[in-house]
Amino acid sequence: MTTTFAVVGIHGYGSQHLHQIAQLATEGRARLVAVADPRGLDGADTVPEGTPVFGDLSELLAHTAPDVVTLATPIHTHLPLAAQAMRAGAHVLLEKPTTASFAELTELIEVADETSKSVQVGFQSFGSHAFDRIAEIVASGTIGTVTGIGGLGLWRRARSYYDRSRWAGMRRLDGVEVIDGAVTNPLAHSIASALRIAGARRAEDVAEVVVDLFHANDIEADDTSAVRLRTISGMPIALGLTLAAEEPHTTPRLFVHGTAGTIEFHYTTDVLTVRAGGSEDTEEVGRTSLFDNLLDHLQTGAPLLADVRDTGAFMRVLEAVRTAPDPAPIAAEHQEQVGEGPDSYRVVRGVDGWCQRVADELATFTELGAPWTR
Repeated sequence: MTTTFAVVGIHGYGSQHLHQIAQLATEGRARLVAVADPRGLDGADTVPEGTPVFGDLSELLAHTAPDVVTLATPIHTHLPLAAQAMRAGAHVLLEKPTTASFAELTELIEVADETSKSVQVGFQSFGSHAFDRIAEIVASGTIGTVTGIGGLGLWRRARSYYDRSRWAGMRRLDGVEVIDGAVTNPLAHSIASALRIAGARRAEDVAEVVVDLFHANDIEADDTSAVRLRTISGMPIALGLTLAAEEPHTTPRLFVHGTAGTIEFHYTTDVLTVRAGGSEDTEEVGRTSLFDNLLDHLQTGAPLLADVRDTGAFMRVLEAVRTAPDPAPIAAEHQEQVGEGPDSYRVVRGVDGWCQRVADELATFTELGAPWTR
């Protein structure tokens, strides 16, 4: 059975959608029938020759009826475009974060229920086989009793990252909430994956959210933040996240802390390292593509790995960011700008160590006394 796809937003991450569909097409499982983007094909080199190109989703749906619409579009467009696609008869694969507010998530789920359409959300790490393996290791008692989950994200973004579009790094744009910061977009996988390890999928699984939001760059949103959570079962989670790292070439990772050891999970590479009993063991596990899983779901009824309803726990965090006071600027004395022009970037002095302390001590920057919080 061949499933037809249309891709909305072919620049940026949309190129990955096109790549995934092309792979599935070679297996006879998928066929690309159309794409839509207001910029057309300008600069897009991953669209197969002869593919119909439209300016927007409305125009696309007037000419074709795909089985699945994938959306790699600005955050504030997720709800209206996904709702439009479902009401036109298509299932949806939607990039993260799910929506720009918790109220929009509720509305999106209502449309999915109303139309009986499936929505897979692009938390790619949810396809990792590490979650089952972590559960096995914990159940074996290797690391003792789990005492908490920490997260560390050390990335760096140049000025060009924020200049690439009007909505990048914004909390609001033209009166519409965007909420594009480190916590809610580039490092959102860290938070969503930590919650999944803790068994928190839906909104009601999260008992407490504390956000500690700052920015070094000249933006509205956060680029250096700590998030502290507590699940309904009492599991503490804390993550130190920055886009102004001193050493940015480390993969983001999560730590499952136990009374007798620790599991370290590199969620972008599906590598697990278990440290317990004086030994260290590393293994690489597999991953199931969200596109493959969506097709399995549509064809055999297999459960979705990233069902829109199972992003409710993460959306509790986004809502806390959305309703928090605007992120505080980090004073010049605590940061430096490296270079000039589009390739220049900001570095917060000492931020790598403070992020590690958040992950280890399960407390926020402010609670730990990081200098820029004063």
